[in-house]
Amino acid sequence: MIGPRRSLLAAVLAAVLAAVALTGCGDAADGRDSAAAEVGEVAALARNGIDTGGWATDFGRAIVPLAEIRSGGPGKDGIPPIDDPRFTGVAEAVRALPDNEPVLVVEGAESVRAYPHRVLVWHEIVNDELDGVPLAVTYCPLCNTAVVFDRRVRDRTLRFGTTGALRRSDLVMWDDGTESWWQQITGEAIVGELAGERLRQVPALTIGVGELARSFPDAQVLSQDTGFDRDYGANPYVGYDDPASEPFLLDGETDRRLQPKQRVLAVRKGRDAVVVPLDLARDERVLEFTAFGRDLVALWSPGVASALDQERIGDSRDIGTAAIYDASTAGALRPVPSRAGRFVAADGTVWDIAGRAISGPRRGARLERIAHDQQFWFALAAFLTGDVRIVSPPA
Repeated sequence: MIGPRRSLLAAVLAAVLAAVALTGCGDAADGRDSAAAEVGEVAALARNGIDTGGWATDFGRAIVPLAEIRSGGPGKDGIPPIDDPRFTGVAEAVRALPDNEPVLVVEGAESVRAYPHRVLVWHEIVNDELDGVPLAVTYCPLCNTAVVFDRRVRDRTLRFGTTGALRRSDLVMWDDGTESWWQQITGEAIVGELAGERLRQVPALTIGVGELARSFPDAQVLSQDTGFDRDYGANPYVGYDDPASEPFLLDGETDRRLQPKQRVLAVRKGRDAVVVPLDLARDERVLEFTAFGRDLVALWSPGVASALDQERIGDSRDIGTAAIYDASTAGALRPVPSRAGRFVAADGTVWDIAGRAISGPRRGARLERIAHDQQFWFALAAFLTGDVRIVSPPA
């Protein structure tokens, strides 16, 4: 999303002023005030490099200040979403992809699908359907947020695209039903007819291709045959995930309790959150903590490369991955030293990073996965206004 963008300030202002003039000569002062406020808001978008001329969006309905939305470079669907995804089997994917490349895994009622970050980093949105559930598989490289949503809102199924705009460095999406604008990290419509609506998040897990082959050998993997000419496997954001580096187009100061681009996992409740630094989970491998009155456990596994480090994703450093589960269903776990991504309970049951019992007395059982996000710290902190607690190392 980084790059220059053409601004049509004069045309936008002329169109807005003409629209206000047509509201004409009513006696209601509040109508004039409302129109003037809308002119000011849309003018703020224009000053931020956003051309509203090609949009059918109701910019008069917004739950955030429009001045916070800034051009990220491309225009409407300038970063093209994938609307007709094709899939391959795991065996073919393993031949084409390094074992350490990250994939975002979604488990449906009957099927499993995996979306390689090497594709997501170039397209940011995949409109898909899994076992009857329409999905928006989304990824914002600038915030490192990979989030999956149910695309159904108010009894309609929406298709999502990229606006080319950012708010607090995070991708702003749009839907084809109302052209409302949506915040990717929260799944909330922030501008337009659907402002205030929120998409239902669908649980997902990031693992490496090698772990995908071991844990989900029957999964379908998003193909690199997308119909677009992209250098899949290349990283267009080389070095962007340096933990100490500053975010792109983030207004204001970042919360300095952690480094801006330190990777974290977060369990949220409203505007509050309990945050687990990924490097703490890495150090502990099995990290027990509490969040909102529940005993939870974070399991960490190696074997996942950063998608935002070296020129080729497969050459990037291993950052690993983690998942959070209800500790009451997990019991006391410890990592299996000789088997990455495997954890053993006191009764001898062996669990994988996906929370499945793969051997032992409880074989076939599942741990209760807790809904959580994994992203850069600055991105999480930018959208939470309540109590945010960071988990400390065990005493």
